[in-house]
Amino acid sequence: MHFDDRLATVLRHRAGSERAAKTQFRQLLDLLGNRRAARDESMLAAAWLRLAALGEAIAPEDRAEMIREPGLRFRNPELALHLAEDEPEVAAAALSVAQLSSDDWEALIPRLPIRARGFLRLRRDMPAATQELLERLGIRDRALPRPDVLVDEPMPSPPRARPVAANDLAGADDDKDSEIGALVRRIESFRKTRAARPAEEAPQLPLGERADGAARARSSGFAFSTDAEGRIDWADAPVAPMVVGAVLPAAAEGARSQHQPLRRLAVAWSGAPAVEGDWAIDAAPRFSDPGGRFVGYAGRFRRPPPPSAAAARADPGADRMRQLLHELKTPVNAIQGFAEVIQQQLFGPTPHEYRALAATIAGDAARMLAGFEELDRLARLESGALALDGGQADFATIVTGLARQLDEVLQSRGAGFRIETDGTPCPVPLSLHEAEALGWRLLATITGATGANEDIALRLTCDTATVRLVCSIPASLRAQDDVFAAESRAGGGAVSAGMFGAGFALRLARAEARAAGGDLLSEGDTLVLTLPRLTAA
Repeated sequence: MHFDDRLATVLRHRAGSERAAKTQFRQLLDLLGNRRAARDESMLAAAWLRLAALGEAIAPEDRAEMIREPGLRFRNPELALHLAEDEPEVAAAALSVAQLSSDDWEALIPRLPIRARGFLRLRRDMPAATQELLERLGIRDRALPRPDVLVDEPMPSPPRARPVAANDLAGADDDKDSEIGALVRRIESFRKTRAARPAEEAPQLPLGERADGAARARSSGFAFSTDAEGRIDWADAPVAPMVVGAVLPAAAEGARSQHQPLRRLAVAWSGAPAVEGDWAIDAAPRFSDPGGRFVGYAGRFRRPPPPSAAAARADPGADRMRQLLHELKTPVNAIQGFAEVIQQQLFGPTPHEYRALAATIAGDAARMLAGFEELDRLARLESGALALDGGQADFATIVTGLARQLDEVLQSRGAGFRIETDGTPCPVPLSLHEAEALGWRLLATITGATGANEDIALRLTCDTATVRLVCSIPASLRAQDDVFAAESRAGGGAVSAGMFGAGFALRLARAEARAAGGDLLSEGDTLVLTLPRLTAA
């Protein structure tokens, strides 16, 4: 059995000099250019990170020269996408030498930056299906095609400036006629080629001259990009003839002048029937690389939801909370990833002290992400944006099993659960995962708040329509004015109510119960969980 450890061998060495950096960059290009470079995902992730780091230390022209070397194997679309986002000379070199299949090109081209797609029009060896895709995206050579029949005279090269003698004037008209005649023949050939193209492929003005209703269909959304002045210079093919050349509305002028993102910008667009009406625009500013000069926007037009759908949506506070959580998750994910890279020594040997710190940081990041997930789940449940998975689960079996497991934790405190049930099944219309999560959240929160020598009574009953679980509240939570707003944290035991405390966990359990058609209420010294019973019908 043979093991391909070339990638690990390359990553094991450090590039301490410029020559070593170029050598390692060339080796990574060759290995990552092969689609079967390695099966170890962590090793591949380290290789991509190393390639990006080396790219920052090597001049763009040197990288482009290495990419164009004849011996380079370049059959990986992910490498093409990675390099297409670099400097123009690097992107042009990568897209000019990549040898991909037609399926790979079809999957890669829509993901390429708009600037990089233009480099592909210079290639003449693309598969037919890929050429058709480029045509649909509006990516084609801007030059006039050569005529089918060769002209009698070759196109004259621009004459060099020299003094004009009197005897030269006689031949000047002949040369001028020859040049103009050749140009006229090229234009005529271009018009014939364009006329031969099928009518459905030719761009149409939105004047309603097509008989079918496809051209007049109301568009629900399209991608676009603009130049620095806010003029649309590209859009999705179906609407491109209707919007390209138009300027973004005055409502976007303030954000454009300050190079700020456009978020849900409401505009009323007038024009062809397919694009007229109300729109919401989301777009991000684009900047040149290198230089950092503002070059325009790239984003999407989308139709706003109908008033009925907007009214059904929850208050905007939940949406703002979800957006904030998304912004927080991004840096925490990055911190966790780099900590794991250090802890696993993917870039080389690391002292044990740093590995221990990295492991601690990774664990803290994981706990933070878990907390963010709980906040996001509560916001989505309370706003009605999340529905629990349906199914069938026996809640009596779940509660009995969880209480038996948690009893082992409470025994060290001299406490425990006292379960009262008649042993009959209590089916609820939830998936097993959702029902177990709800039961665990409630009982684990109670366990974390239970003190020494304290018994917790559980009484589970079910009738023809309702499953009812009554649980006594521990003394530490009974002292709170509102058990759902309790700020007490779980102790240092094995069972925790979560990073936000018992009150938040109970509030999340209540939201889950209500999403399932039941409720969680505080009645005196007890918590009462009700869920609809799944009937035979």
